[in-house]
Amino acid sequence: MEGTQPVNKKLAAVLSGGAVLGLALTGCSSSGDDGNKELDAWAKQVCDALPAQDAKVDAANEAIKKAATDNNAPATVQKTDSQAFQDMSDAYKALAGAVDSAGAPPGVEDGKKKQSDAVAALNALSTSYADLKKKIDVLDTKDQAKFAEGLQDIATQLGTLSKSGNTALKNLEEGDVKSAMAKQESCKKVAASSSTGASPQTTQG
Repeated sequence: MEGTQPVNKKLAAVLSGGAVLGLALTGCSSSGDDGNKELDAWAKQVCDALPAQDAKVDAANEAIKKAATDNNAPATVQKTDSQAFQDMSDAYKALAGAVDSAGAPPGVEDGKKKQSDAVAALNALSTSYADLKKKIDVLDTKDQAKFAEGLQDIATQLGTLSKSGNTALKNLEEGDVKSAMAKQESCKKVAASSSTGASPQTTQG
């Protein structure tokens, strides 16, 4: 399986670049700020949907990395990556649904536009990962060279998607919205787990 190993490792390297959800949260809230109760309720609705989907994305990333580093046969890599891309697609679709159902963040300038932009970005990511699944599903695992070539193309697209994932929610997470989301335990959990993957954020704020 040596022909595919360098490309497999490139896939793993792309994924090791950090959290795909890329929350802009710090886990801190403004001191002495009672905030906006309506906005806090909105933030809680969005944040409560994040941990399960973040875990699904992390698990998919780990599966791809493991398949890439275990010297697996092309057919095994194909099956693992295909399922991982499906899981990522499902996760981003669920997040888009959560942000969509929450509605526009109350009391936020251009809140409706920011919300709709975030929903569109998350849905686009979902579609893109579904497309990657289709691409890897049709790769010829019996032809080592063609399989490696196909993986190279997928690795390139995956790198682009990882960066897109890091910006899909950033525009929504600004100002008061960021502060409101940072107060929520569910968002703190995701922000801490995605910071370094090694230790929780306990010193910020």
